[in-house]
Amino acid sequence: MSATAARALFESAFGRPSEALFSAPGRANLIGEHTDYNDGYVLPFAIPSRTFAAVGVRPDERIRVTSTFSPEPVEVALSELADLFPSEGTPRVPEWAAYPLGVAWALRERFPDAVTPGLDIAFASEVPVGAGLSSSAAIEGAAASAMNALWALGADATTLALAGRRAENEAVGAPTGIMDQMAVMHGHPDAATFLDCRTLEVAAIPVGFVDADLELLVIDTRTTHAHSTGGYRERRASCELGAAEMGVPALRDLTVADLARAEERFDDVTFRRVRHIVTENQRVLDTVATLRSAGPTAIGDLLVASHVSMRDDFEISTIELDTAVESALAAGALGARMTGGGFGGAAVALVRVADAEAVEAAVRATFAERGFREPNVFAIWPADGAHRDA
Repeated sequence: MSATAARALFESAFGRPSEALFSAPGRANLIGEHTDYNDGYVLPFAIPSRTFAAVGVRPDERIRVTSTFSPEPVEVALSELADLFPSEGTPRVPEWAAYPLGVAWALRERFPDAVTPGLDIAFASEVPVGAGLSSSAAIEGAAASAMNALWALGADATTLALAGRRAENEAVGAPTGIMDQMAVMHGHPDAATFLDCRTLEVAAIPVGFVDADLELLVIDTRTTHAHSTGGYRERRASCELGAAEMGVPALRDLTVADLARAEERFDDVTFRRVRHIVTENQRVLDTVATLRSAGPTAIGDLLVASHVSMRDDFEISTIELDTAVESALAAGALGARMTGGGFGGAAVALVRVADAEAVEAAVRATFAERGFREPNVFAIWPADGAHRDA
């Protein structure tokens, strides 16, 4: 269990028992991909897999972090945190450590008058890395929750989410939006988080999976991705270009009715990037409305349409992700789509509990037939957000 592992690592690394334990979940996105940094709408939820942080206060003004992923502690003076993250170039610490240390830097900047004693923190995680389930936001959420309590900051969940995003954007250098951090901080059991990424207004939308005997299967293709380089940056640049050329602050300000005008103005690639964002925003709104009016069994076609748009218009899927979606649907899934930033990672499939084993078996068989790496398949459901455990 990762809670036990975090406490044990703390004691072995720092030579004393930890004082408190905090955790934060990974997240899955039901629908709304790449809309967050376009000021749009998203519908993620926190998942049961969590990252745990065992913490203790130090008598000085230094911070040490260690992780089961890389147990060699990283230590720095709190006053020198900003020096770790140059505006150009890579962080001066291992990437995993840049997430919690970036959160510490962001919170000290946000609360400059707070008393911030030194901390020791040991992390252990159940969230798969590289699967599109936001292992990074989980470590940010656990770190932020611990710092908020031990530094007596009194910050609300949204403020902590913003600190996590600043860490990801400016400390790590990944140009992600706010969705992951908000989902991690605002999670509720059996509910998705409907987020307006412009206003940061959130609403818990009951998904009703339990009453409908449904669950989401994660199909982790075990092909890795890196948000901070390559295709993710290119897609974001295309979106910013599209908004500027259409004379709007963000693509969120366009509707489906604007697409004919956009098609006349753009080259094919830029138009398809814009079309994905505009139609994906509408799909999020339609999914929320459908959950409220007809329940979760009626959203399958919206999930499939989202995947097709990501495959054909945004071009962020892979052959493994397409195979996961197609084989799950063929075996009886109500809907399926890739989730996360793309270029690898995981798909999710909405299935009846009674069909879950058959869908999983069909996906595994298809992957084996095509010579792909064996996928990691497991069920998830909406869970609690970040909190103190002990």
